[in-house]
Amino acid sequence: MLGAIGAMASLALLLGGGALASAATAPTALEDQPETVVSITFDDGTANQMTAAATLDQYDLDGTFYVMSGYVGAANYLTRANLDSLAAAGHEIGGHTINHPDLTTVPAAEAVRQICNDRAALTSWGFTIRSLAYPYAASTPALETTARDCGYTNARMLGDIASRFGCAECDTAESIPPANPFYLKALDQVESTWTLADMQTAVTTAESTGGGWVPFTFHNICESGCGDPTTTPALFEQFVQWLAARESTNNTVVRTVGDVIGTAAQPVVSGPVAAPLAPGVNGIGNPSLETAAATGSPECWMQGGYGENVAAFSTVSPGRTGATASKVVVSGYVSGDAKLLPQFDGGSCSPTILPGHTYSLRTWYKSTAVTQFAVYLRTSAGAWQYWTSSPWFAASTDYTEAVWTSPAIPAGMTGISFGLNLFSNGEITTDDYSLYDTDGAPAPSVPPVVAPVAATTVGAATQ
Repeated sequence: MLGAIGAMASLALLLGGGALASAATAPTALEDQPETVVSITFDDGTANQMTAAATLDQYDLDGTFYVMSGYVGAANYLTRANLDSLAAAGHEIGGHTINHPDLTTVPAAEAVRQICNDRAALTSWGFTIRSLAYPYAASTPALETTARDCGYTNARMLGDIASRFGCAECDTAESIPPANPFYLKALDQVESTWTLADMQTAVTTAESTGGGWVPFTFHNICESGCGDPTTTPALFEQFVQWLAARESTNNTVVRTVGDVIGTAAQPVVSGPVAAPLAPGVNGIGNPSLETAAATGSPECWMQGGYGENVAAFSTVSPGRTGATASKVVVSGYVSGDAKLLPQFDGGSCSPTILPGHTYSLRTWYKSTAVTQFAVYLRTSAGAWQYWTSSPWFAASTDYTEAVWTSPAIPAGMTGISFGLNLFSNGEITTDDYSLYDTDGAPAPSVPPVVAPVAATTVGAATQ
């Protein structure tokens, strides 16, 4: 006599086996759910992101850290040793350009240098670089082509996935594979206004609408005092702990950006090399500050400074020549300085120079306080570092020319930026900048101050 199981089996055979086969192969609830992939990414390479890395390691999750090679090792940024540690733990190192410019506002050659040479530098340090994040989430189709041509396999944007912080009409996730890997859709960056519920909702919404890819972008991970965009370590850990459990309950996994794309690293491509100054040629771009950038500030110029003080930058009219001059006002001075500088870049705005040569730095100014040239140099890897300062120039109620001959440029340095600074309360107006190789330089209006033979040692980058 057949037992119950045997009878059921016989019945199944008579019916063609369908009923028994369906029972044996019925999918589990987890297998029946669409896969949702989350990428946890970090922009800018700030040192406090090591706190987040430790949390990810605790839950056996990997993140993607987009870093600017020109800032590695600078104060409050990740060091080479930090990057080695991240890569050894399984995290992905990605590129974020050398100096973090808005790529849509710089010349095409500079954009290529920023994208290609950043990847080349990071690769030379031993990292496999596949993923790029556009600074300021600013891109164009031409920049997407540049990212591809520089050997990246993908490039991330921001704000193209639906959340309560914007783009309510957007999709709830990026597709896998993405329609355009060089315009990867991602959530808006996580800022201090984000709650745990906001982070969880971004994931659960994707889970309930067919799955897909949900990239998060974090910046500072700190308790206080590091500025927005920021997330506290406690909130970050709460999210990571919640997320780590969802693989076994909701078919939600965490992967690095490069692993989601899956394409192998491509060969390294270097950007164009900027030509050094020719004899007798002024190397400063927009030297009289007449051309304005989209922001309203003089094109090719940046606001620099450090320490504890309040600095206000503006343009005034008329200038010494033309319609525009720069004005810097410092108040509440305790330490540091403030100054206008040629933009730190790969050679479009900051002049390219030669080791062993000396250079004539010149600026017309009027000031209520003493001032001096603060000088920065670009390394062969594209990083910017403070080098030295000139002797002081006296306060002046009328425009006068500050002229200083630099020491010989140290080996390994390829570019220069400089500005007359304020290191006390007061104001300074500047115009008509110039920089010449002393070999073939035109005569200045006043005798130059000549630097001593021994130059100040190149130090950590400050602006």
